[in-house]
Amino acid sequence: MPNWGGGAKCGACEKTVYHAEEIQCNGRSFHKTCFLCMACRKALDSTTVAAHESEIYCKTCYGRKYGPKGIGFGQGAGCLSTDTGDHLGLNLQQGSPKPARPSTPTNPSKFAKKMVDVDKCPRCGKSVYAAEKIMGGGKPWHKTCFRCAICGKSLESTNVTDKDGELYCKVCYAKNFGPKGIGFGGLTQVEKRE
Repeated sequence: MPNWGGGAKCGACEKTVYHAEEIQCNGRSFHKTCFLCMACRKALDSTTVAAHESEIYCKTCYGRKYGPKGIGFGQGAGCLSTDTGDHLGLNLQQGSPKPARPSTPTNPSKFAKKMVDVDKCPRCGKSVYAAEKIMGGGKPWHKTCFRCAICGKSLESTNVTDKDGELYCKVCYAKNFGPKGIGFGGLTQVEKRE
């Protein structure tokens, strides 16, 4: 049947929508004033709309009604959402309740094992995590602990030397553990080794 009166029918109020006031979503036309979330009645635009079949929602209400449910599926980082949307009139299909998870894992994950087996820094004795780990002398060190044991100079892979589990800069290593005598370590006299 031809539409003699002008534009398409609004998906919300079923009245004629003329081109100047038309918003299209999901193949349907809406008045600008009718382009509202079906649950909370919040005004929508192209960045905040979420369509489901013939219904339109804001992203929050859409997530409450059709998104994943349970612990860890909240809005935002690290959030626990228990909001079911009942105050907005959202009828959620509740499945059978899931059994409670045991408080201690019977089969610890790789993450849990890594948390137990965290390396310790030889200098300060505290845990060394991947973001702050520097390897030296075959051991993990904190970036702040990766210093010469004698002068305290910050070390890099180009100037580090290790002896007996301790780190030294090349200069301190040469002075304390290098060969002794004229021309070695800045000495002008031959020293006797005892």
